[in-house]
Amino acid sequence: MGVIQSSDSDTAATDVAFRAEIRAWLAENLDGDFRGLRGAGGPGREHEAFEERLAWDRHLAAAGWTCLGWPREHGGRDASVRSQVIFHEEYARADAPARVSHVGEELLGPTLLAFGTEEQKQRFLPGVRSVSELWCQGYSEPGAGSDLAAVSTSARLDGDRWVINGQKIWTSLAHVADWCFVLARTERGSTRHHGLSYLLVPMDQPGIEVRPINQLTGTSEFNEVFFDDAVTEAGLIVGEPGDGWRIAMGTLTFERGISTLGQQIRFERELADIEAMARRTGAADDPLLADRIDRAWVGLRVLRAHALRTMSDTGDAGGASVSKLLWANWHRGLGELAMAVQGAAGLITDAEGGTDMNAWQRLYLFSRADTIYGGSNEVQRNIIAERVLGLPREARG
Repeated sequence: MGVIQSSDSDTAATDVAFRAEIRAWLAENLDGDFRGLRGAGGPGREHEAFEERLAWDRHLAAAGWTCLGWPREHGGRDASVRSQVIFHEEYARADAPARVSHVGEELLGPTLLAFGTEEQKQRFLPGVRSVSELWCQGYSEPGAGSDLAAVSTSARLDGDRWVINGQKIWTSLAHVADWCFVLARTERGSTRHHGLSYLLVPMDQPGIEVRPINQLTGTSEFNEVFFDDAVTEAGLIVGEPGDGWRIAMGTLTFERGISTLGQQIRFERELADIEAMARRTGAADDPLLADRIDRAWVGLRVLRAHALRTMSDTGDAGGASVSKLLWANWHRGLGELAMAVQGAAGLITDAEGGTDMNAWQRLYLFSRADTIYGGSNEVQRNIIAERVLGLPREARG
């Protein structure tokens, strides 16, 4: 049964048929060359079978299973929110691999549909839909991580092109991306949210250097990106110069959209596996651990209820921040629960030399970042306080 239900029998029958279609297609196609991709990839594991997952994404695109909610004139299906939720549910239940094109499909694409020019849509949306061009997000900087308004990367208009200088950090998949949407300061002397612009920048050029960041997990899906007189065309600005903050916030709202329902099903699978491990090892006999498992189950139901309640209100910045607070803290807690269930065995790696972590050790280490990336807990609480509750703004130096 899906998470969205209806009293309308025709709509319900359509939902059931659509769910069956997706389920059958995934069962048939996650086989052969793609059989080994089940469960591969995702945060902290983007290095897994990358080329094979890229081929899978393009296979999805060729069958019409990418960009479902987009208008038909741009290659989508005009799928309703209900249908999109059903797709993400079934995709997660099939344990299909994490998408390598999610930044383009879930962030850049909806942003262009909402704010881009027709020329920009015609130029970039086909490549996103077909997965022939990959994207990364140029937001965070060494001095502007959780406080995005402190961006200092600059861009100046020089004739028919923007010239960009500065540094971005924690840029996921920059090492494989063809393009980057960059938040840069285009008005000299401007501060905070003012004077920022949203630029579309090609990655393959002499003015851009990408350096991988080695993580605690031993992987390096995050990167530093250096812009040294990097260039992009004057017309590759989304919205007007100086309007970048509004566009950037729109992108973040899309990031916390419908696909989070699929994310929660993956969380549910992780929790079920932890519970099974606890029963197998006897850890479930500890009443304190059993209570923590029960509380995690209740927390997951809260995530689901909140996501469904706020699904149609894409303009509610407070709702997006509450969602981020809920899932990030829940998932970080799940990593801690996994280590507690393992006990002392969780402190030992599988390989001599301590380089080969098991799935639960990797989950624990990577989930420590859940409450930081994409907007830290502190920033999300400030947004809720200021924009929803109307409390005085935090003093900033």
